Amino acid sequence: MAVAVMASGLLLAGCASNNGGGSGPETEPGAVGIIGDQTEGGTPVDGGTLSFAGYSPVASLDPTRTQPAGSTGGTEMAAVYDLLVRYDAESQSYKPQLAESLTSSEDYTTWTITLRDGVTFSDGTPLDAAAVVASTNRFNEKRGANTQAFQAGVKSVEATDASTVVYTMNQPWSEFPSILVFGHGMIVAAGSDQPDGTFTPVGAGPFAFESMAPGSELVLTAREDYWNGKPHLDTLKFVDIKDDRPKIEALNTGGIQMGFLLNAASIDEAKATLPGFYETLSLSNPVVQINQREGRPGADLRVRKAMQLAIDPEVIDMRAKDGKGMPGTEIFQSWSKWHNDIPPVALNTGEATELVDAAKTDGFDGTITYFTSQTQAGQAAALAIQAMLAPVGIDVNIEYGASITDIVKRIYVDKDFDIATGAYSISDAAPFLRLFNSLHSTSTNNILGVDDPKMDQLLSDVQTAKDDDTKRAAMASLQAEVNETAPYLALSAGANFVPWTENVHGAVPSLDSIILLDQAWIQ
Repeated sequence: MAVAVMASGLLLAGCASNNGGGSGPETEPGAVGIIGDQTEGGTPVDGGTLSFAGYSPVASLDPTRTQPAGSTGGTEMAAVYDLLVRYDAESQSYKPQLAESLTSSEDYTTWTITLRDGVTFSDGTPLDAAAVVASTNRFNEKRGANTQAFQAGVKSVEATDASTVVYTMNQPWSEFPSILVFGHGMIVAAGSDQPDGTFTPVGAGPFAFESMAPGSELVLTAREDYWNGKPHLDTLKFVDIKDDRPKIEALNTGGIQMGFLLNAASIDEAKATLPGFYETLSLSNPVVQINQREGRPGADLRVRKAMQLAIDPEVIDMRAKDGKGMPGTEIFQSWSKWHNDIPPVALNTGEATELVDAAKTDGFDGTITYFTSQTQAGQAAALAIQAMLAPVGIDVNIEYGASITDIVKRIYVDKDFDIATGAYSISDAAPFLRLFNSLHSTSTNNILGVDDPKMDQLLSDVQTAKDDDTKRAAMASLQAEVNETAPYLALSAGANFVPWTENVHGAVPSLDSIILLDQAWIQ
């Protein structure tokens, strides 16, 4: 059967009119698509360099070492490796990219990829079914992102002939294609792993690696032998610009041609003058991540519940986003197709104080350390949370990370925090993966230390749902469990915005704001 897709909210495309506040194209909650006023551009022009300032600079182009997401290297690695499939917001479906086709059995227990003929890696070796299986095995063995979800859902991956790969599921999985737009769909050539243990990025994408200064600059050059023809651009340059405001200034002055923005106020400003790809997401920044491992304050449910009852998302929105965000404590707000009838937890500072007092009688010293970024929004949110928790008896010490790299290491690698700012950035098109990653007991991305058999079963129910109504019911049960156990504090939905200058054409968005640049050109 054809690829089944769970639709993703409202679509924005083409030219949109400015709203009365002068803040650019109107973007209704749930919107996904290209926005802004931009001419067609005419005949593509060959040559030139496109400079892109992402959210977090990559330190490695190995998809098992760098989180292959839109904000953390996904666009960079898609340029080198391409994707087996991409997500198309306009049709709300998964489209073949490196693959020629992707089909499923009627019950979603088997998925089959047919590869294009003649595709080669940048070292000249063929990208065939055996290469896809080998890259998939390598990714799982090295515990790349989404590995636990993949292994929980997939029984086997087999090359049935030179151009066919068959994925057999352990149970029905209608959302399976979403995993192929991330690391499992970035096929790494066998020649990337050197005998001395070093890694050289060799992919089948439109661009090849030229140079990298980790944390500063990455340069990629166009491939003459790319399967879909030589890219129009000669060079891609990925640069590091701290915070959103300098990125917007660089876009307006021509210092860069594309950027990645997360802050609601910055997005509102940028879309007033720049076209780009806008993607509404659930559980956006900030999510307060609570470490509930033994020895941490959050190991006590009473402390987690007290914070849940005391922190007002409306206040965070005003302080950190100038009131331009989408505050709320539900996983899926009313605009989402997965919204359900489980009510949000109501604020109650009196009950929060009682819970803190009870925890203190059992040894809680009333102090929590909050680790966050040094961005203006990060500091504003931290100070607001500190102010809201003090009256219920919790003293918050704030520590700031020097860089996104430092934050990732401390939170995701060392797991050295009491509470920390984060975001799960869940797309309506593919909600399961990041829910699994954040909450399942076996997930290496479960930085919270959640070990809840009931939560694991609820996540399995989400994964195996064969239709929207069944999945929505499973989401409702999951929401009830999150309300009860407070593994994290949802404070806002939000959006990614990838703006580009008006002379940039041909950029193709995929899921999670990963941008494909093989057909991009500069007028």
